[in-house]
Amino acid sequence: MELILGLESSCDETAAAIVSSDRRILSHKLAGQEAAHAPYGGVVPEIAARAHADVLAPLVEAALAEAQVSLADIDAVAATAGPGLIGGVMVGLVTGKALAHAAGKPLIAVNHLEGHALSPRLAEPDLAFPYLLLLVSGGHCQLLLVRGVGDHVRLATTIDDAAGEAFDKTAKLLGLGFPGGPAVERAAALGDPRAVPLPRPLLGSAEPHFSFAGLKSAVARAVQSGEHCAEDIAASFSQAVIDCLIDRTRRAIAQAPGATALVVAGGVAANQGVRSALQALAARHDLRFVAPPLWLCTDNAAMIAWAGAERFAAGLTDPLDVPARARWPLDPHAEPARGAGVKA
Repeated sequence: MELILGLESSCDETAAAIVSSDRRILSHKLAGQEAAHAPYGGVVPEIAARAHADVLAPLVEAALAEAQVSLADIDAVAATAGPGLIGGVMVGLVTGKALAHAAGKPLIAVNHLEGHALSPRLAEPDLAFPYLLLLVSGGHCQLLLVRGVGDHVRLATTIDDAAGEAFDKTAKLLGLGFPGGPAVERAAALGDPRAVPLPRPLLGSAEPHFSFAGLKSAVARAVQSGEHCAEDIAASFSQAVIDCLIDRTRRAIAQAPGATALVVAGGVAANQGVRSALQALAARHDLRFVAPPLWLCTDNAAMIAWAGAERFAAGLTDPLDVPARARWPLDPHAEPARGAGVKA
């Protein structure tokens, strides 16, 4: 049995965790930054990076203490090396390099997206490759065939905004606060999802990708009109997002014969409406549906440690000069999608 120390600092959550190769989470420590970013309605990269630098070392100490192990007991150090806000990524990766070097342990540079992609296998030991993954978060919206560790085929991506970005921007437009996803979900529960006519970009299109920029703009116009309450706009927006996710995922299922399951991961996977709709879609196609526990959907260090454990078991480690990356596609061979600002 191996013990992996995982570090996560790619956006606005700082976290450290100890996870064993037999899927036991021995400790997990996390520090959020919601109060620091709330006045701005979104994450400010410089503020995030400084906060990571302030709290990461104490979190590592606390994670080791809770797991009742020392750094010498750790078999490898896994740190997010991208993609993400480059300042925050650098804080976590440099810390991981320093710990690995000081303890004489292997370093594993983890792709944050692979952390999400493999996190369902931490919660579900019998989840076998290949599986169809909807990775839906604040910065990314992709459909991937996960064939193995480091082996991903991208079937679709967003050509503009990610779904999580659209949730955050909708929350800001409605004055619901930050973070936007949970705030919109709470408001939507009180509204009518049919009250506001909103578009479903690319619904039914032969193009495989996602698009949410037009939906965000339509929400802005609905707010400006003054004709609808915030709860109805939130409910109608949420339903539009769900309709788009289901339509695109249904198309991907047809492109992924042999998939063992339909899996959802990423921050938006914590949305109960999204989970329920995907579960129903999987049932209609006689597919197993897998979603990690809610806390494993949002950014955390346990998924980074687990991705590190999977890579370590496969003999995949990294040199101490491995770079931090703002962009790091899981499928570097995927054909570029049209449009600017593609979340590869």
